[in-house]
Amino acid sequence: MIKILLTGATGAMGKTVASLCQEEENMEIVAGIGLDSTGDEGFKVYQNLGEVREEVDVVIDFSSTKLLDDILSFAKEKKTALVLATTGYSEEDFAKIEAFSKEVAIVQSGNMGVGINVIEKVVEELAKTLQGFDIEIVEKHHNKKKDAPSGTAEMLYKAADRGRGGSTHAVRGRAGMSEGRDENEIGIQAVRGGTITGEHDVIFAGLDEVITVSHHAQSKKIFATGALKAAEFLVDKEAGRYDMHDVLGI
Repeated sequence: MIKILLTGATGAMGKTVASLCQEEENMEIVAGIGLDSTGDEGFKVYQNLGEVREEVDVVIDFSSTKLLDDILSFAKEKKTALVLATTGYSEEDFAKIEAFSKEVAIVQSGNMGVGINVIEKVVEELAKTLQGFDIEIVEKHHNKKKDAPSGTAEMLYKAADRGRGGSTHAVRGRAGMSEGRDENEIGIQAVRGGTITGEHDVIFAGLDEVITVSHHAQSKKIFATGALKAAEFLVDKEAGRYDMHDVLGI
């Protein structure tokens, strides 16, 4: 039985993970970290990691970037694997994750969904093939999402940049710009409204033709399912930094 500590347990994603985990025969959430616990989560919910006394195999994190230091330290001390599904990390945060992965097995991804990780590979190949096409990324999310652009949009940008040999630079919104785009820029635009779960379009615009690669998430379940797959993948894995491509074998 894989014993899971769920950080962000009382948030929308945490609740989704907890619900889906109940259907898994080889996994159990033994404790959670969160605020405003109702007491009916089915496991003990603490407010900080220092209170956790349960034995844990894997931490699944859908909380906040503010907890990263505490989560990394907990995983190192307890020798537990980590699934980092929170988005909005800074370059400094990524450096910390990389450093801790020398001692802890970590899966980190801007998006845990199966489909978007397949599209990431498609975007890289299209960017490589469609030289001369302008690339634009448009992402849409609900009005409660805090980070912008989304972690997924940044992930797709990096895929396109790899396809272009690392020659591009990102332009995140164009407010105040008075000149046209240059050939090496990739625009990233963020939309926030309503209850949009997550939509991402990568537009390849060439002379007299446009190709658009789209992914629309219809529920949060796809992210929770991916996180549980990642937790299962990490069992008995050596320390290192992994992503969803490793989990899915793509």
